[in-house]
Amino acid sequence: MVTLLTIFLFFCFYRITDILCQLPSTMKKVILASASPRRSELLSTLIGGDFEIIVSSYDEKAFDDLAPVDLVMYHSREKAIDVAGKLNEGIIISADTVVVCDGDILGKPDDTEDAERMLKRLSGKKIQAISGITVMDVATGLEVTEYEITDILMRKMSDTFIMKYINTGETEGKAGAFAIQGKGAVLVERIEGDFFNVVGLPLFRLSRMMEIFGIDVLAV
Repeated sequence: MVTLLTIFLFFCFYRITDILCQLPSTMKKVILASASPRRSELLSTLIGGDFEIIVSSYDEKAFDDLAPVDLVMYHSREKAIDVAGKLNEGIIISADTVVVCDGDILGKPDDTEDAERMLKRLSGKKIQAISGITVMDVATGLEVTEYEITDILMRKMSDTFIMKYINTGETEGKAGAFAIQGKGAVLVERIEGDFFNVVGLPLFRLSRMMEIFGIDVLAV
């Protein structure tokens, strides 16, 4: 015969088990393998500020035989592997983002003249922001690498408009020579896809990937 005590004990066991299953998610150390302040800010919107930043020393190199999607996934994974070699445990998050115009990868401009050339090329074009993202558990070796593509329609820009934007200083260190999260927003007519991917960290895809590692961003 089932007694109230039996029901109570079963309920307690169920709740304790449920709580214990959630504990690893909150206890796992998360490491962002990036020096980008934008990625750090975006990650903090998902899990708060409870993560460590360890910048990867991986030297990114261009591979002429790799398509943009394959390239960003390769770089992202190599960044994670580099940081994993310095740790015994933790969940590493790494990413790599490029801007693609007419099939060509546009990196960060070398100087003002390079930024001007890039922006003139982007004027009125439909381009893509492509990110590779890796989540890796150092202790178990489990790793997942995926990619995200966002289409961007750039406005038509006059030479004067381009120089005014360059003078804001935003082109420095930005793939494609613009920052959509800043004044560069006025360069973009519309986007199709994940806005945060253009900034450098596709939050929707990252949250789904983190679930694989037992991290529920709504419970953090």
